[in-house]
Amino acid sequence: MSEVPALSIKHLSKTYANGFSALKDVSLTVPQGGFFALLGPNGAGKSTMIGIISSLFKPTNGSVHIFGADLLANPSVAKQYLGVVPQEFNFNQFEKVEDILITQAGYFGISAKESKPRAERLLKALGLWDKRDSMSRELSGGMKRRLMIARALIHKPKLLILDEPTAGVDIELRRSMWEFMQQINIEENTTIILTTHYLEEAEQLCKRIAILDHGEIRINTEMKDLLAQLSVETFVLDLTQPLTQPLVIDKVTEIAQPDELTVEVTLSEGETLNCVFEQLTKLDIEVASMRNKSNRLEELFMRLVDKNIQNEDSMKEAGL
Repeated sequence: MSEVPALSIKHLSKTYANGFSALKDVSLTVPQGGFFALLGPNGAGKSTMIGIISSLFKPTNGSVHIFGADLLANPSVAKQYLGVVPQEFNFNQFEKVEDILITQAGYFGISAKESKPRAERLLKALGLWDKRDSMSRELSGGMKRRLMIARALIHKPKLLILDEPTAGVDIELRRSMWEFMQQINIEENTTIILTTHYLEEAEQLCKRIAILDHGEIRINTEMKDLLAQLSVETFVLDLTQPLTQPLVIDKVTEIAQPDELTVEVTLSEGETLNCVFEQLTKLDIEVASMRNKSNRLEELFMRLVDKNIQNEDSMKEAGL
């Protein structure tokens, strides 16, 4: 007997009252224990899909099952399996950090006696334990992001949806959050669905990727297969301290140093930035920021747009 998928979406459609079709017959399966990237340009339908999975609104047609539980027919059971980290901060700004987790646990029938040690473990793992008695409004943006993740995990969900979890977060904090996500995915077998505007983030974390465009799944494939279709890319690393000696790393295509505080790394298929970060760490040099000089995510989306235009032109020529 085959394993029940963590998430099964079949023929999902959503048409709003104004006639706009945000989702068009979308079907998607995410296996248990997977780390799955859901990407797409603005307006592609990602927020609508997450909203339906989160029970914020109902689909026009189709079904959603979470670990076999029908979200529409039996939402209370399905939502026990689900944790969601939305883009916007939506916790009580006048509640203490630890209390936010304990309150959230209570919604799932978890007593304070049981939830307090869970909250302590999560807050320590996410570097928030020292802030446990602080009002949430006093936290920095990065801390609020981590609090959102802790709150979503307090009831031990088997499926975690992360909607732009590292938006606006500096590179060092982003990397520590990557490590935490990988840890819960591997050690606790938590299935994770990630939406992000950083393709390098999806590349580092996810084994499989689906791309939504105009409410339809355009690509659903292994990450390695998708990356094989893309050209090389160049990352620009801004350093906090001068680099006084050249970096020599055989595992990347090219390294350039325009000045002592900047490193440009060009990667080809199968290459990652990990070895560069490791070398800089050995030299006690931190990365202040990182940006894509060649945006592979934009390249992907432009290909989708071009393909859509070609398809529309073909249909017009055929009189359809």
